[in-house]
Amino acid sequence: MGEMKVGLVGVGLMGHGIARNLAAKGWPLGFLDHPGNQPVQDLMDLGARRVADRQQLAAESEVIVLCVSGSPQVEEVLLGAAGMLAAIRPGTVIVDCSTAIPSSTARLARLTKEAGGRFMDAAMTRTPLEAEAGRLNLLVGAEDDLLERMRPLLGAFAENIFHAGGPGAGHTLKLLHNYVSIGQATLLSEAAACARKAGIPAQVFTDALAQGGGYGAALDRIGPFLLEGDTSRMRFFVSNAAKDMAYYLHMTQDLAAQNHAAGGVDRALRSLSEGGYSEGYLAEAPAFFDSLGGDAPEG
Repeated sequence: MGEMKVGLVGVGLMGHGIARNLAAKGWPLGFLDHPGNQPVQDLMDLGARRVADRQQLAAESEVIVLCVSGSPQVEEVLLGAAGMLAAIRPGTVIVDCSTAIPSSTARLARLTKEAGGRFMDAAMTRTPLEAEAGRLNLLVGAEDDLLERMRPLLGAFAENIFHAGGPGAGHTLKLLHNYVSIGQATLLSEAAACARKAGIPAQVFTDALAQGGGYGAALDRIGPFLLEGDTSRMRFFVSNAAKDMAYYLHMTQDLAAQNHAAGGVDRALRSLSEGGYSEGYLAEAPAFFDSLGGDAPEG
């Protein structure tokens, strides 16, 4: 497995950690040159190659790892002009670590099979800190034999792997996970903004939650911002959170599932985006809500 050539698309906040761990642990790695990449000199120092053309990267790779924003970007990379799917070699495995709409994922899995390759979704949870440490959680949708074949590669950058089912199931579980995670962070941020307006000291607010039912991962990630202005525990853009909530609502509609609370989270995040904070970190949402004031827009 260590001889398999890996091509990676998306050296962003999360993809950089994936790339660094693959290169450091001996996997031959090429990555697509893109203006949205994080600095890559450290990757090149580890032997990774920068490739300008995505079809060239596809033709040279036995495994293609995608770590882009969402379904439109995944579809463009694979199916658009100079799409990678047209250039894959027989048996190429595509590993989609993005957050995506499950119905799109199922279609891409079918098209990949028709092109002679195999597809698995391996959506990520945790943060860029864990990505750099090689300690991501992966929520996988794949056929059993393919997952077993790919475990050594996935294990190079993941601590825990949860097999949710066949192709598309990993992205379904990711949207469920992100709805709960983003929902808790949004709720906490609104409460923190309200607490500030009420004159409750941030230390007292966080201490009270930490010793009661308000404790959880959201507090661990947003608490440092409330107390010290530290965003390092949740460097996740508001725009990405809003996108994930829109995907979740899309999925609930496909499944005819209830989404009343999700609608509220969606409106709250849209209020931040419309207020000019789309490229801020979700860790900063308490300050953003405080700045906006008033009620979130309806509809």
